[in-house]
Formats: sequence, structure tokens, C-alpha cells
Amino acid sequence: MPTVVVASPKGGAGKSTTAILLGTELAHAGASVVMLDCDPNHSLTLWADRGPFPDRIEVLSNVTESDIVKTIKQYDTDGQIVIVDLEGVASRLVSRAISQADLVITPMRATTLDATIGVRALQLIAEEEEALDRKIPHAVVFTMTKAIRSKQHSGIAESLAGQGVDLIEPPLMERAAFSAIFEFGGNLRTMPAQGNMDAAIENAATFAQAVYKRLTEGG
Repeated sequence: MPTVVVASPKGGAGKSTTAILLGTELAHAGASVVMLDCDPNHSLTLWADRGPFPDRIEVLSNVTESDIVKTIKQYDTDGQIVIVDLEGVASRLVSRAISQADLVITPMRATTLDATIGVRALQLIAEEEEALDRKIPHAVVFTMTKAIRSKQHSGIAESLAGQGVDLIEPPLMERAAFSAIFEFGGNLRTMPAQGNMDAAIENAATFAQAVYKRLTEGG
């Protein structure tokens, strides 16, 4: 089964939140998910330690540059989806993880600063494609977006789309439940209600479906 790498050189872009929402929604839908915590902040591990821990998910902590490729290959077996949460810098660990990816997701807030820095992740993917002489599917998901899309958001989306960048719809909205998942652990269905839970669940589930479609249908 596929490997999804969540990569962004911009801190605060929502990498770990994106990884957790994707992993928990895929697991809720019946997939077996292995999540690799490669971020020095250990956000996935902190979430996993909160509990109650969702079924069909395994979190591996402290995966390093020296064992990232071996670990991905070990768990990239039939019936499992591997999700890799990377550190927020361009490094050899990041490059090695991207080289194994079936899909790279770059979370990005819809701001000029995030877009400018986030594009560096796309450049890193292009470098790996050149080195490997193969295409690495990749997409951008906007995070922490508002219900009413700003002109800045629309302009950045149009610019990226004009460059041929795949934009995942729906974006991940700014929701209390998404940030609170690090406080309570578990998933959106097991944690105490935070704001409009039905809307949060629908947003996360539809996002996960869009990612899964890319993995199974090539886009």
C-alpha cells in the first residue's frame, strides 16, 4: 500500500495536524495506518500518548535519517498505508522520505509568506524527481482557512494552479476540533465536542477521501 509524506519547510503550516487527521480518518474508514514521527517536536508521539488511541493505527517515534527508508519499506506492505510526518526543514532525512513517497502533501496556509516558503518543498520534490528519474505525485492542501475565502487565498490558489500544482479540495478549515486533538488525543469522534463537530468531521473525512482517491486512481 502507499506511502504518504507530509512535508513543508514552514513551521506552523499544519503538518502534524494534517497527518493526524488523514491517518485517523483513513483508519476510521477501515484502513490499517502506520504513522512515522520524524519531527523533532514529536507532535505525533505527543498526540498518541494522550489516548484513547484509535484502532488500526500504529505510531513509530524517533525515526531517523539512517533508518527512514528501511522503516518505510518494512511497513509499506499490502493492506497498510504509511504516513510520514517530517521535520520542518530541508534535510537529507526529508529528501530520503520524499524519495519513497507515492504522494507528497504540502500543507500551506493561504498567506504570501507560507506560499513563498512552501514552494521550497515543491522545489525539493522536483530535485528528487530529477535524481530518481521518475515523477513523484504531490499536492498542496490549504490549512486553517476561513469559511469566506480571502482575495489573497484566491490569488495564491490561482497562481499555484496556473503552475500546474495539484490543489486538494476541500482545504482544512480553521476549526477548534483540529487544534484540540493534540489536547485530547484519539480522533474527532472520540474527543469531547469542540465547536461544530459535525462540520469538522465532514471536513476531515472529505479531505481524507480526496487523498485516498489520488492514491488509488492517480489523481
